Amino acid sequence: MANLLQDASMSCAAGVQPYNGGKVQSAEELLIDICNPQLRENALRELCTKHREELFQVLAPSIWKSFGTVAALIMEIVSIYRLLPSPELTLERSNTVCNALIVLQSLAVNPETRIPFLDACIPYYVYPFLKLTSHSTPLEKLRISSLGIICGIVKEGETKAIKFLLVTEVMPLCLSSMDIGDTLSKQAATFILQKMLSHDMGLEYICTTVARFLAVVQTLKNMVVFLSEKPSSELLKHIIQCYIRLCDDSRARDKIRYYLPDRLKDATFSNCFEEDPDTKMSLQCLLCIVNNA
Repeated sequence: MANLLQDASMSCAAGVQPYNGGKVQSAEELLIDICNPQLRENALRELCTKHREELFQVLAPSIWKSFGTVAALIMEIVSIYRLLPSPELTLERSNTVCNALIVLQSLAVNPETRIPFLDACIPYYVYPFLKLTSHSTPLEKLRISSLGIICGIVKEGETKAIKFLLVTEVMPLCLSSMDIGDTLSKQAATFILQKMLSHDMGLEYICTTVARFLAVVQTLKNMVVFLSEKPSSELLKHIIQCYIRLCDDSRARDKIRYYLPDRLKDATFSNCFEEDPDTKMSLQCLLCIVNNA
């Protein structure tokens, strides 16, 4: 989980060069600068490059309690809506908003700020980025940054967090990201699906209607096809765990044997299994469950 969040935030900051002019500012000074529209871009860049470790480990409570910082971050995010999905959206502009999203991600990850973060309904502001269908680099960066926030929310599998995401209909947005995102977006979105399924509330949500169940298994099948062309043992592990968890519901288990992709039954992923024997064991477990259903 930690590696996934780090990969997501690092991907969004890739290509962003830290500002080297002037004095080296402390994280506290940068938080003040975020509230100034003229200083915000540089402050976000500095905070997400030079103070990244501090940001995720200790700064979240200070950010949440500081005057105007969260509001300034939201203003930065909302300001880009009018450019979606316009070609006017530049990589530089996208990077600035991604840095704002990374700061919000620290609030979603931190156990002290996660629930207040949800109570304030701040995740609503990132949902528009999960509705994008473009594959352009600026928009893909926004997608993975937003998924990083959702990953932080589901990190501990708290009931309130899972309920919030289900009520706000984030599941279809994750399925869409699994279908159209790049490999890192697919991995993050599948991790979110796995974490939501691991909670009884999430499993019931998926299996209570045929439409939801079919949407999930069709997306998982599409992911397996994608992996047969671009293998990833980490992504394959998440997919198999999703299938295994679905089998914990008797209604789903009876149907999984008919919807399980043939590529999971043959030697398509033998190379992945050589790198990750644990995933091979998980697949064997899944096949045993399905065959005995």
